[in-house]
Amino acid sequence: MTGRRRARVETEHGNAETAQAVAAALTPDNTASMETTVDGPAVVTTIERDSTGGLQSTVDDYVVNLQVAVQLLPTDGDASTETTQI
Repeated sequence: MTGRRRARVETEHGNAETAQAVAAALTPDNTASMETTVDGPAVVTTIERDSTGGLQSTVDDYVVNLQVAVQLLPTDGDASTETTQI
């Protein structure tokens, strides 16, 4: 099968400042096939890959990185190590 596969992952983070912090934490791990932007309180990441398996792997890695970024965001001034569901 030919053509590129694309996924769009959009997550809400309450406000633009928090979304900016999440995006800043995620962007260094992005590959050339990924683009992360902020739209108000949302972080939007688009991923394009040549294969379905490659897309699935990249999305899986991104979601793990997202969970870590959200988990480490200070909610009361201190970084948290408690598990956060997204």
